[in-house]
Amino acid sequence: MIIYSNSIKGFQADTTQGIANILNNSLKEKLHRSSGHSEVDSWNLSLKYFSEILEKCDIDSACTITLEYNLPMTSKRIDLMLSGYDKDHIETLLIFEFKQWSEIYNVDDSNFLVETIINKGIRRVVHPAYQVWSYFSLFKDYNKYIQDNNVIIKPAVLLHNYILRENDILLDPKYSDFNDYVEIFGKNTEKKLLDFIKDNLAYRDDGYIIKKIEESQLNPSKKLQNEINSLIVKNNYFKLIDEQMEVYDKIISLEENGKKNVIIVEGNPGTGKSVIAINLLNYFLNSAKKCQYVSRNTAPRVVYSYKLQNSMKKSSIDNLFKSSGCYTETLPNAFDVLIVDEAHCLTEKSGLFNNYGENQIKEIVTSAKTSIFFIDEKQRVHYNDIGTIDNIEKIAKSCNAEITRLALNYQFRCNGSTEYLEFVNYILGISQNYSLGKINYDLKIVDSPEELLKLIKEKNSGALSRVVAGYCWNWNKKELNNPAFHDIKIGNFSMSWNLGQSQTFAIDDSINEAGCIHSVQGLEFDYVGVIIGKDLQYQDNKVIACYENHGSADPSFKGIKKLYKEDPEKAEKIASNLIKNAYRVLLTRGIKGCYIYCEDENLKNFYKQEIKKITC
Repeated sequence: MIIYSNSIKGFQADTTQGIANILNNSLKEKLHRSSGHSEVDSWNLSLKYFSEILEKCDIDSACTITLEYNLPMTSKRIDLMLSGYDKDHIETLLIFEFKQWSEIYNVDDSNFLVETIINKGIRRVVHPAYQVWSYFSLFKDYNKYIQDNNVIIKPAVLLHNYILRENDILLDPKYSDFNDYVEIFGKNTEKKLLDFIKDNLAYRDDGYIIKKIEESQLNPSKKLQNEINSLIVKNNYFKLIDEQMEVYDKIISLEENGKKNVIIVEGNPGTGKSVIAINLLNYFLNSAKKCQYVSRNTAPRVVYSYKLQNSMKKSSIDNLFKSSGCYTETLPNAFDVLIVDEAHCLTEKSGLFNNYGENQIKEIVTSAKTSIFFIDEKQRVHYNDIGTIDNIEKIAKSCNAEITRLALNYQFRCNGSTEYLEFVNYILGISQNYSLGKINYDLKIVDSPEELLKLIKEKNSGALSRVVAGYCWNWNKKELNNPAFHDIKIGNFSMSWNLGQSQTFAIDDSINEAGCIHSVQGLEFDYVGVIIGKDLQYQDNKVIACYENHGSADPSFKGIKKLYKEDPEKAEKIASNLIKNAYRVLLTRGIKGCYIYCEDENLKNFYKQEIKKITC
């Protein structure tokens, strides 16, 4: 959406009259939001600087400048675009991302982040070249006019308070995946900036190019469609079987009814929710639908990105696989379809400090003509999770959407044993009994964590296997990337939590590390070894959760201490459910087998006794 567009001459006149006020008024009118003081100050400084640059630049003043362009299918806005024709009369669009940073620091463990000073503190942020490159990719991947007319797009970063050095951090070769496509300018490279503009904009366009881009259909490019389709075809993991295909077909037929739909798909762990979600993404993209895969959890999105990274640019992948907090400012029905995996993990507020947006369920339902929620309420492991069927249905009704509920019952994980899930619920104290015969699943209780690790290492030589643990040991943030530092300590045994980026635990060489609930939810392994800490015990013939033994830094429990002061009984019940649900997730990550070590001796003996009754 165009927030502001004018000729260069008109823009320069507006700058002298107060461009920030003009922009703010346009934002209120078109996006129904106002800007804070920091954004207004930023506009005044950056746009005054750019106006002065244009004064020195010998290009036609009827070339077009567009400010704060709201990218379709996103709440992101492009700071500034210049459009015109190059010397060969080819339509050209220059995209600029402005930064007022004066200091930038390296981030050793990332190829996409840098550090800078924001609000008097050092913050990790996305490299600005990656940011503008992702905007460039969104245009290329989805705008039909740009695709059909081969519009040249050149992204650039302008840091007008920053001295760009020859061997600058920003220019580090590790950023070459996107830096190779982006021009970076500092306050000491003004001549280079002037040449960049003059060399690319030889003739005026009188607003024509941005008008055509704005009016264009949004259409996934053939390249994007082919690459996602290739992922599905080549990978047996994504094959649909029986009941999965029935649900898949039903969802497609519902989307084609032309109504506003909310579809809720219930399924236990291992019933194929994620497999159907990815197949639906493929189908709707190949049907030229505006569609995204949505998950609050980073780990599944990272794994799919990894599977795609050899054929697709990371920016294109990131425009397909989105966080659930990305829809706070999206226009109503901007998408044809939003596919929400792990919907039980949705929260009310978004952002790092849970202070942004209104309600993730509502934002998703509002943003799409059809929203599909894959859900298992027993996998709610955060205190702030609001992903329940009841909440989804209430919001769907308030948005006048048609509601359809579908169910997945057949088990494809845990060696196809639906009975195993019933047994897990029993040994966690979620249900009080079970009526099972023998189950065909490799299930063992071991006497020590050393034995557990040994078994998992043996299995990992031929099948993907990992150790996971309950969140009973806090992470030492200072030692996050130190393999010699072991957070988990049980007697003489010690082990590190997964190092570095938690979301890549499942695909890293992490056999000597333990994953937690936040690094494995939504993922699976051939074999899983589960360390059950002292937050789960067996007392008085009951399995009980002991919140006092749970890790105090677990982000899942943020806010529960306050509740304990206000209503201890309610807090105890919620904490117990969260702990048991988390172990339910961990105990159901294994396709072929699960090995368990319990710190509590009574719990270990109870499990041994019960497992003897059901194992072959």
